[in-house]
Amino acid sequence: MSTRSTFSKSEIKKNNPLFSPLRAVVETTMYGNNINEVETIEEAYLLAKESMHTIVTDLLVKYPEKLGLPYGAKVLVENGGAVVGRTAAAKRILGENPAEDAKLAPIIREAIYQGENKMRYKGTVYVGLDPEFMVKAHLSVPVGQENNLYSWLLNFQICNELYNEMYLESRPINEGDIFIYQDPEWHHPDYPMGLAYFDSEHNTAVILGMNYFGELKKATLTLAWGIAHRLGYVACHGGQKKFTLTNGKNYVSAFFGLSGSGKSTLTHAKHEHKYEVEVLHDDAFIISLKNGSSIALEPSYFDKTQDYPSDHVEVDYFVTVQNVAVTLDENGDKVLLTEDLRNGNGRTIKSRYSTSNRVDKFDESINAIYWIMKDESLPPVIKINDPILAATFGATLATKRSTAERLKKGVDINKLVIEPYANPFRIYPLEEDYRHFKALFTDQNIDCYILNTGYFGDKNVTAAVTLSSIESIVEETAEFKPFGKLGNLSYLVVNGYEPKFNDSEYRQLVQERLNMRVAYIQEEKEKNKMNVLPDEALKAMQALIE
Repeated sequence: MSTRSTFSKSEIKKNNPLFSPLRAVVETTMYGNNINEVETIEEAYLLAKESMHTIVTDLLVKYPEKLGLPYGAKVLVENGGAVVGRTAAAKRILGENPAEDAKLAPIIREAIYQGENKMRYKGTVYVGLDPEFMVKAHLSVPVGQENNLYSWLLNFQICNELYNEMYLESRPINEGDIFIYQDPEWHHPDYPMGLAYFDSEHNTAVILGMNYFGELKKATLTLAWGIAHRLGYVACHGGQKKFTLTNGKNYVSAFFGLSGSGKSTLTHAKHEHKYEVEVLHDDAFIISLKNGSSIALEPSYFDKTQDYPSDHVEVDYFVTVQNVAVTLDENGDKVLLTEDLRNGNGRTIKSRYSTSNRVDKFDESINAIYWIMKDESLPPVIKINDPILAATFGATLATKRSTAERLKKGVDINKLVIEPYANPFRIYPLEEDYRHFKALFTDQNIDCYILNTGYFGDKNVTAAVTLSSIESIVEETAEFKPFGKLGNLSYLVVNGYEPKFNDSEYRQLVQERLNMRVAYIQEEKEKNKMNVLPDEALKAMQALIE
């Protein structure tokens, strides 16, 4: 699929549904005299290398020629200040609050007008790595944002000869290209944490007052997921991998969780090479409702660096690094000091070559979805045997925040929260995601599990326990028992993690966590029209409590 960049004059009318006031304002900025277009990764690298904000390390980028970089390209570091994570509180969606939309229209026009006093760069990429789904995205950033532009062009697929040919082979769709405008130096008293404003129906976003690279990455994915959703795909913030067993049987699994939940670890785990494993992606992909196939949206990985000390093999695949310290090694070379010593949420753009078994599409239909939660009431693995409950537990996914997020003052990072489908980047009603996931469980007849990667009571659920549990499911040796009297739920028998149903305190904890989900569904129905779930979801959860 390919989006539209140009129009015949007869189509260029106010009533064309692909146009909107915000889109008109943002797209127009892309053609100004203050715009310099960056067309190659090498050009972007050289700009970032010379930026005054950059630290050029002595670490060589691995396989630079495959990435379009010059021989001898170095890993580049750029660090921010107080803010080193995403700011969910800055997000606004056009149409949710018409009064605020009317207020923001002149504010944004003025912000862009003032932004014209600076020279700017423009870059273009493809989001989606298969002719079946490829959309074109354009980003405009001011001088000073060379590192963010370089990382963005690396994170997605820059337009080149190979992918241009693939894009030409794609079926045209009636969607406009994605346009994103950024100005991190913008300030407004009514938006002290910044503003991420989305016109979701017209594939446009404005990112103001925020410098963190993750805002640009997720804004792009947010709009691409919105397009995919409208075209009959399930938008997935998670990881996906395929196991090929010795008998030749394939098993495609998807893991959904917030940053820090373990989804990347589970996605990339090689399981001691007991199987052939292929990875689609660890953060962003889509699943076809038509046949259950899946497509990756990005070639690279935006990975946390906290688990990668300086001598870790994964550091060999870093290309850019954000919010990470630098020191000198025994040779006097500038190298990385990671493990989140400088601050939380150190990040890297890691090339696709860190994964030797990487693919961009699974033609095989998906077999199972795993909701990753951190909930002390849950044993390591729960199996859900009802499509309505499977979709409902995904819509009430309970977990804990991580250092990847910038939280409002007073918000407890350790408090259990609900994040539907582990996707805080959705820009359409939650019920639509619910219907899509339910359709997967019903029409594609796939299995659904909950993985608890936190604590079960006061006992840590280790990565080894989680990986061995998944292996038993893949190998069809897993033993499940009924989860107390809760119909359609069963738990995986794991030594040392038996639920104590004869313990009144444990039963009370399970009921409290189910009540938490019921309360979430009821409260969102009253206060947030974007998060309303159908009545069947509420009834299914209430039935468990009863």
